[in-house]
Amino acid sequence: MERFIGIDVSKSCLDVHVLPEGDAFQFARNADGIDELVRRLAALAPWIVAVEATGGFETVVAAGLAAAKLPVAVVNPAQVRAFAQALGKRAKTDPIDAEVIARFVAATKPALRPLPDEETQQLADLVTRRRQIVQMLTAERNRERRATHRKTAKSCQRLIKALERELADSDGEIDQAVRQSPVWREKQDLLQSMPCIGPVVSRTLLAELPELGTLDRRRIAALCGLAPWTRQSGQWRGKSFIGGGRGSVRAALFMAALGATKRNPVFAAFDQRLLAKGKAKLAARIAVARKILVALNAMLQTGQRWDETKHAQPQT
Repeated sequence: MERFIGIDVSKSCLDVHVLPEGDAFQFARNADGIDELVRRLAALAPWIVAVEATGGFETVVAAGLAAAKLPVAVVNPAQVRAFAQALGKRAKTDPIDAEVIARFVAATKPALRPLPDEETQQLADLVTRRRQIVQMLTAERNRERRATHRKTAKSCQRLIKALERELADSDGEIDQAVRQSPVWREKQDLLQSMPCIGPVVSRTLLAELPELGTLDRRRIAALCGLAPWTRQSGQWRGKSFIGGGRGSVRAALFMAALGATKRNPVFAAFDQRLLAKGKAKLAARIAVARKILVALNAMLQTGQRWDETKHAQPQT
């Protein structure tokens, strides 16, 4: 039997819905609750466990599930909401959201992207270390409450602050590991909706260009070394050139541009216009790479998938 699990994550709770049985249950969003969730789901042997991206609350949950080798995916909330509207689900509560997420993955059956063993082990280590820090922090806070001497209380407070910094660092590492892994589908799915962007390019962009979707088109192009530099002095004008920036990202986009000129009508037409104007082939492909980057940046800013009609105009 194929089981599909939907999990709605809030600040304090995890609402879970199981299909086809229709079972629903709830756990606390803390270390003990996630451990119990993992045990419960492992016994169900689900086909996929889907967690909706909720602004950061989902990362530790996704990491705990992935570390336990459960087939987990973080899904795009905009797609889930559109699916709910198509079903006529106007009411919105956490249990209802969990059911909609489960029905969404049951209907779409997204391709599973299992983590490599080394990534699974990395997440397991990070989750274990986070649990240890939380346990130490809880113990030290209890000692501070019981302290009867001011110096003892101050010692506890210093250690609590240090542990809180460690916890924040641990959460950051888990967040980065999950967002760069195949578990994270939201941005990866948006990027790969563009013909010519595959897993290698999308993973490179997510891992090495976290600013994508947060800057304007000129700044994002400059960050990747795809903004042409002008060379002139008085009446003399030299050829513009590119350089600097993040070489690995620029190389990935250039490879995408090579494929796009053959398989994506928008970029193929753009490339042909440039060549017809006398642009050198290399310069035209670099311009295509820049146009791809600008389009991807806009897609992440708006949360909208690739739409050929929006990007068919010549780049200015």
